[in-house]
Amino acid sequence: MKDIMRIKCLLSADVEVLLNQQIKKEAHSSSLYLAMASWCNRNGFDYSADYFFKQAEEERMHQLKFYKYVLDMGGVAISPEITNIKNEFNSFREVFEEALEQEVNITQSIKNIAARCYKESDFVTLEFLNWFFKEQREEEYKARRALELFEVIGEEGTGRWEIDKHVGKIEYTSEAE
Repeated sequence: MKDIMRIKCLLSADVEVLLNQQIKKEAHSSSLYLAMASWCNRNGFDYSADYFFKQAEEERMHQLKFYKYVLDMGGVAISPEITNIKNEFNSFREVFEEALEQEVNITQSIKNIAARCYKESDFVTLEFLNWFFKEQREEEYKARRALELFEVIGEEGTGRWEIDKHVGKIEYTSEAE
């Protein structure tokens, strides 16, 4: 029966594994952003806490998109166990440095899935991944801009308060179509 199910699955076993790994990475991102929101909240950065709560929800939505895609293609989606989430950060700036690093890692992971799909001529999954490439362009832009606020505004005096105020206002509007 397993062989019959694999024939009905539109995903190769390798792509299915990569997609399930991506599901876990998206879930990890969501949990990490919740931890960042909690840290910001505890340290009086309310606007940044709200920003990271929204980011956590977006990552959960991304996780579900991947999850449902695997199921729609006849694969087996695996609900991931998420452990080892960092809850403490050394500074306000470190939170945003790690957020950018997380987004860059997610983009690279999606590129790796796409590379495998090209190798296998899995154009259906490639088309699905296009939405995520556009989304990652926005996510990396927002993370870079947030981190740039530390340079533009500075952290001295009321600097962190000003940075906190501006984080939630960052938008990606330069669509390259």
